[in-house]
Amino acid sequence: MLGRRVNARRTTAERVNVLRMLPNGMDAGSITVVALGLLAAGVIGTLLGVLGTRSRLAEAEQRAEAASTEVARRAALERERRAVQDLILDSMQEGVLLLDAVLETAFANAALERHLGSRPRSVTELFPVALREAVRKVATSTAPITVEAELSAPSRWLRITASPAGEGSVLMVVTDITDARRIEAVRRDFVANASHELKTPAASIQAAAETLRSVVGEDPGAAPKFAVQLEREALRLSRIVADLLDLSRLESGSELADRVRLDALAREEVERFADQAREAGISLSVSASEPAIVGGSARDLSLLIRNLIDNAVRYTPPDGTVAVRVSTEGADVQLEVQDSGVGIPTRDLPRVFERFYRVDRARSRETGGTGLGLAIVRHVAENHGGSVTVTSEVGAGSTFTVLMPTTDPGSPPG
Repeated sequence: MLGRRVNARRTTAERVNVLRMLPNGMDAGSITVVALGLLAAGVIGTLLGVLGTRSRLAEAEQRAEAASTEVARRAALERERRAVQDLILDSMQEGVLLLDAVLETAFANAALERHLGSRPRSVTELFPVALREAVRKVATSTAPITVEAELSAPSRWLRITASPAGEGSVLMVVTDITDARRIEAVRRDFVANASHELKTPAASIQAAAETLRSVVGEDPGAAPKFAVQLEREALRLSRIVADLLDLSRLESGSELADRVRLDALAREEVERFADQAREAGISLSVSASEPAIVGGSARDLSLLIRNLIDNAVRYTPPDGTVAVRVSTEGADVQLEVQDSGVGIPTRDLPRVFERFYRVDRARSRETGGTGLGLAIVRHVAENHGGSVTVTSEVGAGSTFTVLMPTTDPGSPPG
């Protein structure tokens, strides 16, 4: 304001000086015209000055508004980026923990809390101790460290990879490897059991062959006995290999494109075992009141029924019964194989579908079982979207029940 007043006084003085410099001979009218012109010029100049000031203010306001809008836009983009980042990290199965230069928590996703049971505020709250030690080692080095640790209640195994993240910070990634460890243990057990099961008949075959070679010249009459032993052990070895191949194939899934009549397959498999059951003095029957159609593989479903009947016949004494029943229960097809055999102790029921698990190993080998039949049954049922269960009582027999979703019987099976 002070500057404007000074400028106004200066402009007025300049105009007065202009009037003083006019020629003395000018009349009053001319002087008046000149004075009015000077006055008009002053007013116009003042107006132009005001307008210029307002224009500059408007431009400044526009620039400020544009800058504010840009800041808001960038802030919104940053919030959106962080939200996407947090969403991605929180949806990960792996736990992620970022520790700053003083090893306090800068970020932890939801999976980390699930794996560790809590959100540690610093390295001192990391458990088990192996995690804490790994983080402290990485904080003073440039190489990542991977350790595995077991947590209890419930028992779980975690794999932790700690890596330098710059400026003394540490990034830790935690993976739950409990299932991987369990699968590896199952694989090791399977290899060990398979090797043992294959070794036994192979050793018997070798021993019988060596004995046969030595007695052929000395006692030809003993040769048939060893030839029978060779045949029996070779057949057992062949069954184990066939079951292993079937199991390996089933672990990759079953073809489910066909529509299969389970009742027809049951009749075919009962007919297959009719002579064996008759020779063992066992009554084998099948009942199916109506077509029971499921979607799946006829080959694999026949394998399922065959193993259940074979298992029932092997463990049922003479004068016993084996009944196969197929029915439709609501949206499911139900297959039951019931026997009056030796039964299964309650403690063994949860494990009968495991590979190479036998309730009575001596009887299983005596009857030629491989220990893989019920594992094959479980895989086939699960591949077809179904399940298998067993109820049993020692001395009274067992009932195996398979449930699978039915298929609309409107058109004939392929």
